[in-house]
Amino acid sequence: MRIDHILVVSDEPDLRSMVGGFLERSGYRVTSVDCGKLMRRVVTREPVDLVVVDIELPGECGIALTRFLREHTQTGIVALTASDASVDRIVTLEAGADDCLARPVDLRELLARTKAVTRRVGIARDAISAGAVAERETVMFGDCELDLAAHRLIDSDGHEIPLTAMEYALLRAFAEHPGQVLNRDELADYAHNRDWSPLDRSLDIRISRLRRKIEPNPARPRVIETVRGVGYRFLIAA
Repeated sequence: MRIDHILVVSDEPDLRSMVGGFLERSGYRVTSVDCGKLMRRVVTREPVDLVVVDIELPGECGIALTRFLREHTQTGIVALTASDASVDRIVTLEAGADDCLARPVDLRELLARTKAVTRRVGIARDAISAGAVAERETVMFGDCELDLAAHRLIDSDGHEIPLTAMEYALLRAFAEHPGQVLNRDELADYAHNRDWSPLDRSLDIRISRLRRKIEPNPARPRVIETVRGVGYRFLIAA
């Protein structure tokens, strides 16, 4: 599936022009807006493959917009943060962003991050299309059911729980290796996160976010267990 429509959300005209123009020259179709109201209008009227959102928006901040996108769409999300401080990155990833990049923006790095996220989103969407005619296969994560064919996580009440492409890839990795300890390098490889480094805590943040979705008590996880100094293990009988 081709990924080609990117939405840029920022109240700064220079940033919208710089980022939007660069992405257009890189072959993407770009729509630029300056507020959350217009962002919602675009994503409800036409398909959007990826949103580049400036977290430092006046009024409704980019964190709130990121949460909205994650809850209501399947789009990829790259957030632009005010600094490279770890707290900003953690808050942004916790809100549901697939990746984040500190300002001032390095356009070449933004393009690389954009390609990585859109590749994961494209893989997930292609798999969903193929899964429409595939045999149903499910795995239980606590009280939640992961439909591997449809790429959907369903809670005990039958409601779908939104997943990012990387969150699905992590759950699938655990489903395919039940009871096995997977270290961070292995999980990064299974989740197609090629830019991961040993000092990067984004995988741990995503595991924490997954636990809030599937664990009855995320503070005392019984489904995805931490194996200290090594990695994580999916406990089938949780």
